[in-house]
Amino acid sequence: MRNKYVLSACLVALALPLAACEQATQTAGEDFGAAPKLVEPVKSLVPTVSIATATGWPQGAKPAAASGMTVNAFATGLDHPRTLYTLPNGDVLVTETNAPPKPAGSMSIKGWVAGMIMKRAGAGVPSANRISLLRDTDGDGVAETKTAFLEGLNSPFGMALVGDEFFVANADAVVKFPYKTGDTRIPAPAVKVADLPGGPLNHHWTKDLIASPDGRKLYATVGSNSNVAENGMEAEKDRAGILEIDRVTGQSRVFASGLRNPNGPAWQPQTGELWVVVNERDEIGSDMVPDYMTSVKDGGFYGWPYSWYGQHVDVRVKEQRPDLVAKAIVPDYALGAHTASLGLAFNTSDIFPASMKNGAFIGQHGSWNRKPRSGYKVIFVPFENGKPAGKPQDVLTSFVNKEGEAQGRPVGLRLDGKGALLVADDVGNVVWRVTPTAAKAASAE
Repeated sequence: MRNKYVLSACLVALALPLAACEQATQTAGEDFGAAPKLVEPVKSLVPTVSIATATGWPQGAKPAAASGMTVNAFATGLDHPRTLYTLPNGDVLVTETNAPPKPAGSMSIKGWVAGMIMKRAGAGVPSANRISLLRDTDGDGVAETKTAFLEGLNSPFGMALVGDEFFVANADAVVKFPYKTGDTRIPAPAVKVADLPGGPLNHHWTKDLIASPDGRKLYATVGSNSNVAENGMEAEKDRAGILEIDRVTGQSRVFASGLRNPNGPAWQPQTGELWVVVNERDEIGSDMVPDYMTSVKDGGFYGWPYSWYGQHVDVRVKEQRPDLVAKAIVPDYALGAHTASLGLAFNTSDIFPASMKNGAFIGQHGSWNRKPRSGYKVIFVPFENGKPAGKPQDVLTSFVNKEGEAQGRPVGLRLDGKGALLVADDVGNVVWRVTPTAAKAASAE
């Protein structure tokens, strides 16, 4: 087996120069918005690979904030932070997590190569399987204490609090724990609420979570088990979509499907609709397919794997489904090809400018399958009457340095108790805090 891996690595090394010839042809911004420019897919011997090698931040360095905004480190020294949750008392929870280990003998050659790519991108560390609590006791925008809130989890990602019950979406199940205001640690054992698709493959292991406004339902995002169903549709049961779970009984159903890798579920404050950001398919060129954010309709189908952006058929799928393609919903807003948009938070805060009210902050983790690279920043999309209404605006940039190295990679987003934007950075091992410059100055008086 080792010789097969060595041979595979050699073949990849030989093929990469061929893949490097393929690059994006669209001008900046054409793959964003309500009506993105969609070009023909590109076929190549191997997919384009352009990875920003993860290095972390030099001492004292930080991302560049947009004009009129300030950024500071809310918490440092974390272990691969991915998602955030703000408790009613202002405490901030952060998942320190990564993919669960693969069972011995289950790794394919393609999976091994993908693992090497992810390791270079900073995703090769073992999961701490922990949720930590960050507390800013003096209100200066920096957490003074960090405590282990929950340990011994299984690649936790999504979090939700309903009353005195705290829910966690592990890689294979939603579990719950008792919680009371002010707790810094929960020693109670987990109680399973509902299974989630897992198993030895578990290609997209991240399972995000949100509770309905009335607390009766939980909505869990589940990514696909493949790029375009190359492992067969039997491996995709209850995947590539959103599951609705009854909070009390644990019974679940598919709420929406055809979403390759949805994350960041959030309720749009003007309409009450559920929105997600979605990572689209790879390996058909630097320009295709744009990731997106979209409102999610009960029973809606969004194309994966049979089509993209509505009725654009993906010919790579072995068993075509024209009946499903015919009813595929076109996403609301494109977020750029291969940006790996993973975080979404609507701005319900009063501290940002009025023009940003109800708009969407988006964490773009950054591409591996595009040349030139895309993402690696936090952006903002304005909304009007519950729909995107304008071009994206940069909020945090410079996660990649002049040498092309990733000093950080933004993932999950959340507003804190004062309305500031928190950003989990899983390469920098930092949670960043973004405020308008005027608000920062006022808080210092």
